[in-house]
Amino acid sequence: MEAEKVPQEVEVRPAKKKPKTFTMKTSILLLFLSLVISVGTGYALGHFYFWNDIDMKRVNEQLEFYKEEVRKDPANLENRIILGYTYFLKGDNEKAIKEFDFVLEQDKNYYDAHYNLGLVFLDEERYNEALIEFEKTVNIAPKDFKGYVQMGIAYRGLEEYDNATKVLEQANKLAPTNADIIYQIGMVAEAKGEYADAILIYKDALEFDPLYTDAVDALDRLKDKDTKAKGE
Repeated sequence: MEAEKVPQEVEVRPAKKKPKTFTMKTSILLLFLSLVISVGTGYALGHFYFWNDIDMKRVNEQLEFYKEEVRKDPANLENRIILGYTYFLKGDNEKAIKEFDFVLEQDKNYYDAHYNLGLVFLDEERYNEALIEFEKTVNIAPKDFKGYVQMGIAYRGLEEYDNATKVLEQANKLAPTNADIIYQIGMVAEAKGEYADAILIYKDALEFDPLYTDAVDALDRLKDKDTKAKGE
């Protein structure tokens, strides 16, 4: 997931009026929805998602809200993580990295900062740097499957398929029957050109989550490969 360092001195500015339509409750809901997308079946697991106009309006409101929260309390690391993540949702990776770097300067073992920084590096296809960040998350929280999943995506980006499969299998041990993990294992098989295996794995993912649209799309993508796999 290079980055500018955030200045230690924070300029004192007049307090801005918070958007009337935005509250902490709204922020929590929006973050929950985005995390369901990103950590569940969306971008954080290697896919893209798009906000509709209403969602983007809330992202913009969230951005202004947490910019003000950070201005009022620059030492609050959790607010900086949320601010950085919101910049990431907006596509402003440079500012996102700046916030995560600031947090890591204060606490080098802050899991969320490493994890989100890794997501930014994945977004920019800086796979070696992403891998470093996700390795740190695994060291900090070895029983959290998400770090292993992200390592698998980074290894796949580097075309280190054996390593990708190994860490994804570790994730599967920690969270068995998780459709996201199974899907990622299928992505590795597909990247290797093992289409018959990939098709079976995507079908397995759908056994656990019949509404998993990424697996449905993958099977549709490989429908011509299915015949080739059968030797027809």
